[in-house]
Amino acid sequence: MRKIPTNSQPAPRKTELPLDLSGPHVTPNASSQHRLYQALCHAIVGGIVKPGEPLPPSRTLAKQTGFRRNAVTSAYERLIADGFADATVGSGTFVAARIPARTADARKTKIAIEAPQQGMFALGCTLIDDRAVQRFRSFAGRRLRAFGREHLHYGDPRGSLELRAAIADHLLSARGLRCDPDQIMLSSGTQHALRIVLSAILKTGDQIWCEDPGYPAARKAIEYCGHRPVPVPVDQFGMRVARGRAMAPSARAAYVTPSHQFPLGVQMSMTRRLELLDWAKDADAFVFEDDYDSEFRYDGAPLLSLAGIDHLQRVIYIGTFAKTLFPGLRLGYCALPERLIGPVTSARAALDRYPGTLLEGAVADMLNSGAFAANLRKVRGLYREARDALALTLATASDGKLSVPVPSQGLHLVARFDPSIEPLVASQAKAAAGVEGWLLAETYHRARPLPGFVLGFAGHPIPQLIASAEKLAKASLAALRANRKPDASGTGRVKRVKRKALPSRSAV
Repeated sequence: MRKIPTNSQPAPRKTELPLDLSGPHVTPNASSQHRLYQALCHAIVGGIVKPGEPLPPSRTLAKQTGFRRNAVTSAYERLIADGFADATVGSGTFVAARIPARTADARKTKIAIEAPQQGMFALGCTLIDDRAVQRFRSFAGRRLRAFGREHLHYGDPRGSLELRAAIADHLLSARGLRCDPDQIMLSSGTQHALRIVLSAILKTGDQIWCEDPGYPAARKAIEYCGHRPVPVPVDQFGMRVARGRAMAPSARAAYVTPSHQFPLGVQMSMTRRLELLDWAKDADAFVFEDDYDSEFRYDGAPLLSLAGIDHLQRVIYIGTFAKTLFPGLRLGYCALPERLIGPVTSARAALDRYPGTLLEGAVADMLNSGAFAANLRKVRGLYREARDALALTLATASDGKLSVPVPSQGLHLVARFDPSIEPLVASQAKAAAGVEGWLLAETYHRARPLPGFVLGFAGHPIPQLIASAEKLAKASLAALRANRKPDASGTGRVKRVKRKALPSRSAV
């Protein structure tokens, strides 16, 4: 092999090379030759040995490092193959005249990723009964012991027939929704199901009605799919369908939470439900019904689902096991109108082939054995107790300054100030109390936001809920006092200040 070109006298060969074999550039527990290769690269790139400079003989380096000689030889061969070194028969191994760039050693840019909330009042936290956990472990273990060929092949893009049939039975008994298992598609969650169906039935740029205030994650998913969310106002009867018709009559779909509107908690009236279905029929559009917490109803009989009224003609029903079992399952589902089964199944096959199969059988066992229903009964009672404790504490400790309607369904509640109060007061109080949850203003898109909080009560210990509620109530009173403005007479009475208009949002 050729020698490294140089205009100076060859440098004397190093008898010992300072190598760092335990730094962050070395992979722990890797093979000897791999760790030595990484250390040599680090020394070369760091300038400890210069271009054209000879490396120690393999026997010498083996004695220095304590590695076998064949590990040193393999590391040298890899350096040569990657362009960091060159070799000459009879002369030895030299650092290459030109060293290739090593992007892995470049200074890493820190990427800030907001971690999911887990503190007090965070939404999305759940409980699962100890007995339900034991049953799930038993079902999962039995299924793994009976490992079958179905796990060795690609499956149905909709998921296993066994679990889809169990979900269909559950929807009929719990939500009055009659559907065939062929109409069910499993997903990794509600947003995943939403993305798959949107890609199958809509075109880029199509408009979609969304509740305002509403669920921000769904609005973001719609935007990321290339569609245009149209914020339709919500009142005490649910989405104002007439406003939707006026704002975007040619919208191709609507996304709603009719059983327990997020975040306000109102139930869509039957009149509005029928108006929405009439619009969908007139506009040849579809309605996405997100029924994320329908199983947690504390007063009265379960409400009939929108899809049950529609008989799955234009309504796409979306549900999840994240709240009814636990989020780590990453398992949701949707029920489709018959005419959408083909295009949605094709879209699923193109996007990610099919869902995971290992835990489908265990979840089907939970549903079919009654363990799922038993867990719901258990945690529903715990959530009701947590709801009542949070609502009472907030209303009492805030001296009535916070209005706290007790929701009949769901896993969160809304605590509101008087509408004349600026939303900034809620922001200051939440920061001072050091709690999670959302500001009510964060759920608005275009409508004027109301001042208040969206607070999760599920999955949190009741003593901590009460203590945090007292902190938030005290912080709210302090923020109200700090934002009081004396009237012109100097009496110190609160002066109602005309609210400034909110900055205009981008056009839909």
